[in-house]
Amino acid sequence: MKMTFKSYSWLLLLFLLCSNSFGQINQYNYKRELNGISEQWHKVVLPNEVFGKVSQNLSDIRIYGIKENNDTIEAPYLFRLTNDKVSNKDIAFKVINDSWNDKGYYFTFEIPSTEPINQIKLDFGQENFDWRLKVEGSQNQKEWFTITENYRILSIKNKITDFQFTKLTFPRSKYRFFRLLIDSKEKPDLKVASISQQEISKGFLRNYPIRNINTKENKQSKQTEIDIELQSPVPVSKIKIDILDTFDYYRPVTIKYLTDSFKTEKGWKYRYNTLTSGTLNSIEKKYFKFNSTTLQKLKIQIHNHDNQALDIGSINVNGYTHELVARFTEPATYFLTYGNNKGVKAQYDIAQFADKIPKKLTAIEIGNEMTIEKEGISVTEPLFKNKNWLWAIMIFIILLLGWFSLKMMRKS
Repeated sequence: MKMTFKSYSWLLLLFLLCSNSFGQINQYNYKRELNGISEQWHKVVLPNEVFGKVSQNLSDIRIYGIKENNDTIEAPYLFRLTNDKVSNKDIAFKVINDSWNDKGYYFTFEIPSTEPINQIKLDFGQENFDWRLKVEGSQNQKEWFTITENYRILSIKNKITDFQFTKLTFPRSKYRFFRLLIDSKEKPDLKVASISQQEISKGFLRNYPIRNINTKENKQSKQTEIDIELQSPVPVSKIKIDILDTFDYYRPVTIKYLTDSFKTEKGWKYRYNTLTSGTLNSIEKKYFKFNSTTLQKLKIQIHNHDNQALDIGSINVNGYTHELVARFTEPATYFLTYGNNKGVKAQYDIAQFADKIPKKLTAIEIGNEMTIEKEGISVTEPLFKNKNWLWAIMIFIILLLGWFSLKMMRKS
């Protein structure tokens, strides 16, 4: 059977495509076998050890299956972060009373609905104040019940600090009337108030062990610097700092993480990026939240200005679990593969039909990490990396085209 020009072209194209698909799994450095696949949908909870070997955006993660005939298939997945889910529902109300007596100033709100509330946000015209207040509830404005008392709200604004804490949180309460009693010598200039019902669905946090922690006082910059090294690179979303002092304090804080290090003639240099900044204070919980970031080394800078340094207690570093929601449609031996600095984010159709994914999913058992042997790469990689192979292919194509051109010219 004679081979036509078209036949040669298709053979060449097929050869190139096969070379490209061969070794898909070999493009990654590590794999873990997925055991216990019994349904179409499962979840894969990523172990901590994976994060030090993948890119920051987790783009180089794939699920490959090896069928009995050695064909390679890819299982699509969606990435999920098991963080807190917060929803706020604004509740309509109206201010019906604004009065005062020797106890302080009263603000009364009427809520026509029967829904419970647990949060009130206040905005005052004053920039500097430190007040205590009491929250009460009533159904008829005759009998009042205490919801919370001695609640502190605060605002400080000067050249050094710009801090405000005026959000009231309390147990869910259902009353027609709510009354605030603010213990103040001056009349609070209440500009805006908002009442809401906040629901928080807690995520799943991991507490990461700290390998080393070092605290020092930088007198020149008037800062407390805390260097933290974790056991391994992990995705961090939350840091809690406990302060042992019992006096009031309001200190600006900057939290950074190590992104790069390089050696110079004067020694090692380190490059840090800022994770978040805020105020460490004696009123709020000492939590700092930020977008999940894979890191191993942290630097916490507490700006003391002219104040004495704070007595630092324990520090907890946490992160939400990361999981893949995967679909398996064909029988095969499946592997979680990862570790490819040229990997790009996967795009799967299931992202458009997330509402059809079952709510309850069984977690797959993940095997031990195995290094992927680079078999066959010496054959396939030169087609794309070795210039000699590229030139050889180009010359072959030119000669093939030339030969067919001459043959067609002779026939004509």
